[in-house]
Amino acid sequence: MDSKTIRQTYLDFFASKNHKIVASAPIVLKNDPTLMFTNAGMNQFKDYFLGNKTSADARVADTQKCLRVSGKHNDLEEVGIDTYHHTMFEMLGNWSFGDYFKKEALAWSWELLTEVYQLPKDRIYVSVFGGDDAENLAPDHEAFEIWKQFVPEDRILYGSKKDNFWEMGAQGPCGPCSEIHIDLRTEAEVAAIPGKQLVNEGHPEVVEIWNNVFMQFNRKADGSLELLPAQHVDTGMGFERLCMAIQKKTSNYDTDVFQPTIQYIAQSCGIKYGAAEKTDIAMRVLADHIRAIAFTIADGQIPSNNKAGYVIRRILRRAVRYYFTFLGINEAFLFQLVPIIADQFENVFPELKAQQEFVSKVIQEEENSFLRTLELGLKKLEIITNSSKDISIIEGKTVFELFDTYGFPPDLTALIAREKNWSIDEEGFEIEMSKQKERSKKAAVTETSDWVELLEVERIEFVGYDHMNAKSRIVKYRKVKSNNKEQYQLVLDTTPFYAESGGQVGDTGLLKSDKEQLNVLDTKKENDLIIHIVDKIPSTVASDFEAIVDVAKRKKIERNHTTTHLLHAALKQVLGTHVNQKGSLVNEHSLRFDFSHFSKLTDEEIIKVEQIVNQKIRENITLYEQRNLPIEEAKKLGATALFGEKYGDFVRVITFDPNFSVEFCGGTHTAKSGQIGFVKIISESSVAAGVRRLEAITGEVAESLITEQSNTLAQIKDILKQPKDIVKAIETVIEEKIQLQKQLDMFYQQEAAQLKNELIQKMTPNKGMECIIEKITASSNDIIKQISFELKSKYDNLFLVLAADIAGKPNVSIMISETIVKEKNWNASALVKTLAKPIQGGGGGQPFYATAGGKEINGLDEVLSIAKTFLN
Repeated sequence: MDSKTIRQTYLDFFASKNHKIVASAPIVLKNDPTLMFTNAGMNQFKDYFLGNKTSADARVADTQKCLRVSGKHNDLEEVGIDTYHHTMFEMLGNWSFGDYFKKEALAWSWELLTEVYQLPKDRIYVSVFGGDDAENLAPDHEAFEIWKQFVPEDRILYGSKKDNFWEMGAQGPCGPCSEIHIDLRTEAEVAAIPGKQLVNEGHPEVVEIWNNVFMQFNRKADGSLELLPAQHVDTGMGFERLCMAIQKKTSNYDTDVFQPTIQYIAQSCGIKYGAAEKTDIAMRVLADHIRAIAFTIADGQIPSNNKAGYVIRRILRRAVRYYFTFLGINEAFLFQLVPIIADQFENVFPELKAQQEFVSKVIQEEENSFLRTLELGLKKLEIITNSSKDISIIEGKTVFELFDTYGFPPDLTALIAREKNWSIDEEGFEIEMSKQKERSKKAAVTETSDWVELLEVERIEFVGYDHMNAKSRIVKYRKVKSNNKEQYQLVLDTTPFYAESGGQVGDTGLLKSDKEQLNVLDTKKENDLIIHIVDKIPSTVASDFEAIVDVAKRKKIERNHTTTHLLHAALKQVLGTHVNQKGSLVNEHSLRFDFSHFSKLTDEEIIKVEQIVNQKIRENITLYEQRNLPIEEAKKLGATALFGEKYGDFVRVITFDPNFSVEFCGGTHTAKSGQIGFVKIISESSVAAGVRRLEAITGEVAESLITEQSNTLAQIKDILKQPKDIVKAIETVIEEKIQLQKQLDMFYQQEAAQLKNELIQKMTPNKGMECIIEKITASSNDIIKQISFELKSKYDNLFLVLAADIAGKPNVSIMISETIVKEKNWNASALVKTLAKPIQGGGGGQPFYATAGGKEINGLDEVLSIAKTFLN
């Protein structure tokens, strides 16, 4: 059975059990402060488990793109070395939201694995929670009894809390779980060591393939557990491991999920897969990492130096290091693998195929950039190893710098060092790594208390599209402490406050009762829960409140958000339909719009885009808003959807002229385009490979800029005596300046030549040195520097001290030939500090040349006197 059939069989099986099959959520998370990436199939359903939302479907199944490389699930360094860890992987999952529970979940697991997929029953082991005395939790006897219907008791294992009690995080829903393991070893190996002894022991061929989690409890901030009001089922089965089992392989990488990519890599570098362990690992790293890189970029995350972008950059650079070091590939290569992945997943994750060219170009540019960085790192290593004949160990700090700045892992540095008979200070490197981890840990510490529940409501109502204020009550609140700063988070039953999402910042405003007034500092989303940030808790939390949005600020934000839609449409007109939004920031001051395009916009293109947008503003187009529109109907309208966004069955569509701008959007907008007033693009730049950025301002801010520029222009006209052609007048001034500068340079050269000749005439020999200690007048520091270096190149044993009057300001310079520096152990930088004292100044420089400036012009004669003592 091939992998495509295995995946479809899973979905068909649960569809037959009345599950709704839903699409994968994006691999990059946007409204979850606890995660950067989707790391489990249940992430998109967290609100259902937390009780923030009610699912329209009690039974759901899907295949979800997941990524595990950082935080609790940090598998990155294992990937490629073993045969079953991955960065990106597919999680097949089925869920019950308060519907079926253990009996059905476990029975269906057994049915699918043994009757549909026909995996050997005698090779399957199951585990159930064995209880925990510290938590006062009993063993999961219920799951044990259910499994006894299908599995002999000697293959039902009681597991520890570590292995068989699943938790979402430090707080939140959790519960016992039942894992399903399969033994893929040979008959001889099984006869030698029973499989039950290898379950959860890290054996590559005795692996977990499915986990059934039974959400029964909620973990509170104090660590205690309470029963959830409804019980849920959350299951996850690793698709790649399932394929390994069904296809009777001993490695995930030997399945048809990875083999097409691996064989392409092998053919490209001329090395057979299976020939050597190091090259096999390198090929597995590439085959795995390209999936994570490609799908995260397709979902909107561009490699960068921050947060999620840095994680992707790390993965890409790890892949580059492996092909650079072990496969003999010295130029960008990963991007060539994108078409293979795009074709393979076209029918299950079509977003990559739709953006294949864009994703490939981003990866290629990122590879080229890192290969240049690698070259710089190699040069630095060469300087280090060539700089000392006495030491043959690279310091831990240097190894860390190579890792942190140039992306060199310590093993690569060690490999290069060994080639030169050097070694690395591994202990010192680990110390530096520990310091960095400690800094990161301190920066990330946030203490969040439990929610204090005040009201039970069916749903939280957002009324901010239609109203700027609302009568509200507090549903729940909690305290959050971060960086020694305490704030409170409130959830209101009805709110007009827009929560930050889709690039639009959150609303601010007031929360007023009869007794008091609170400032709403920000509004955020936690998954789909709207959270209001305040600096104190009301004295009477049960009061009725009026929630009031800062209207002036909201109106400015709306102008900027609507402008992003008009910009998007105008860019498509001017540059082409390949343009797609890749990010935005909309606040009350300005807007930032990132989009896919591979070259810098010309001035003409920027002007054209700006003209189109302002034309649409002047047309004063009325907003046409469609709420709760079936998504298929929205697609028929040609609405622009953003890659990397998760859309439900019903969407909101914002239209400003159906022939111009139609987009899926949850943000707030002007009622008419004319309310924007005016748009001015103020910058165009590159964000990353294949992504450009426009920044623009609107309304009063744009008007202020034009007024400021007009005033500046008027001042320039006044300075130039009101010329008829101001551009020509400025060009004339610049040309005159150039000609005057040329004349001035000629004068300086003449002055330098004359002064140099005068100094040579005054040169005197002293103890094997050619000495000049003179007081001079010069036009600039540059002349003195020029003379000093010219004399140094002419005389091998020069000792030069010049005490100069430069436009009434004292200056001291010292030039000493390198031979004298070595013979007498002199240092011009140290000497000039002594000479600077009479002129009340200071300075420094190099051992052979140093300068100092000061305040006291009358101290120059004393400078000469002190300088002459150096020769005694």
